[in-house]
Amino acid sequence: MEFHLIGIGGAGMSVVAELLLAEGHSVTGSDREDSANMHFLKTLGARVYVGHSEKHLSPTATVVVSSAIKDVNPELALARKRGQRVWHRSQALAFAAGSRDFIAVAGAHGKTSTTGMLALALEKLGMDPSTAIGASLAGGVPGGHLGAGNLLIAEADESDGSFLNYRPRVAVVTNIEPDHLDHYGSAERFEQAFFDFSRCIVPSGLLICDTDDAGALRLARKAEAAGIRVWTYGYGQQAVPGAEHARIVRCAERASGFGICGRVSFRGKETGLDIRVPGAHMLANAAGAWLVGVELGVAQDDMARALSAFHGAQRRYELRGTVRGIRVIDDYAHHPTEIEATLRTARSQCAGKVRVLFQPHLYSRTAKFRDRFARALQLADEAVITSAYAAREVPADGLDGDAIADLLPGSRFIPDHLAAARQLARDAREGDILFTMGAGDVTDMGPVIVRELEKNR
Repeated sequence: MEFHLIGIGGAGMSVVAELLLAEGHSVTGSDREDSANMHFLKTLGARVYVGHSEKHLSPTATVVVSSAIKDVNPELALARKRGQRVWHRSQALAFAAGSRDFIAVAGAHGKTSTTGMLALALEKLGMDPSTAIGASLAGGVPGGHLGAGNLLIAEADESDGSFLNYRPRVAVVTNIEPDHLDHYGSAERFEQAFFDFSRCIVPSGLLICDTDDAGALRLARKAEAAGIRVWTYGYGQQAVPGAEHARIVRCAERASGFGICGRVSFRGKETGLDIRVPGAHMLANAAGAWLVGVELGVAQDDMARALSAFHGAQRRYELRGTVRGIRVIDDYAHHPTEIEATLRTARSQCAGKVRVLFQPHLYSRTAKFRDRFARALQLADEAVITSAYAAREVPADGLDGDAIADLLPGSRFIPDHLAAARQLARDAREGDILFTMGAGDVTDMGPVIVRELEKNR
């Protein structure tokens, strides 16, 4: 078959291209800018183009897009005009997986870290899985990889329902806290999508749920009642009839303050988990990944040792620099629950003050959660809120960052990103932790803050 991938240089698309090429298909693609991924795909036989143009598109190709590609893209517009077949990236990934065992990790929060932990651990164990993760891992390890093994590990995106295109052997659900209501319309429809996802698991496959989350607990009970095999994990002992449960017990933060250890009890045995990223939520993510390894036949102790190699994922509590005892950390948290988990972790490590530069992501999410954003940011000693990252939306009056700042006494709304970053740097003192936080381009302000701190040395 012939495929044309729009946005082929991205982490998610490039691994789809690799898989399709490995299966013997013809692949072309385009992207806005040149990249190392595009040069690598050329060496594998793909024809790639910098920039988008109608002339790049063969009339016989199946066109592959992500949700980020708009209808005005000239290649997509031409494909629709011609009546060519258009697939979402998830459809192409499921097709390209071929006979590989598909492992899918879903959830409103934690799926990137859990997927990264699992992929790295199985790589360390010599299983060489193919991976499709939404971010690079610490140390520059890419999120996309074509492995020689029979496993494909993918982060399953629930935001637009595209995770329903997968047919996993094992599916992990970290939590089901309502989000993306601009797509689903209601919390009930959002939760129903996860049950539909569980029904995509192949016969004799396994659903693994973190039952500390109320939504995931309801899913586990509903799925088990529907005849799906279920395992659960968590700090609590929430009962799911017919399901085996892995109980997590937290031990202590690492002496360095940048990690956490604990124990997981499963099938009458206790196994120690010692991971190099901080936070009780990260220990839970590790337990979910650990259970996948157990299901795949890895010895419990071996899987635990392999997980200790994980040092984090890009934009997940990622240390960007330390100046005068002030740590600058970048974090993707853009939902109130994620913000709370990140800031609680920071408070347990911080000798000084926790200061946050927060960028809301989407006007619709700001409208839905602004009260909760304000409560979550109260965990910081200082909150500077900047203008929202619009992504696919158009500005809406009253729904920018000032809508949150108005509800958070002592916070400041500084719409200009650079001015906001410089203000946070000026306020910082030795022992503080400074965050750039959000899913948008606020990540670019981390290096700015580091430079300001060095300049003010």
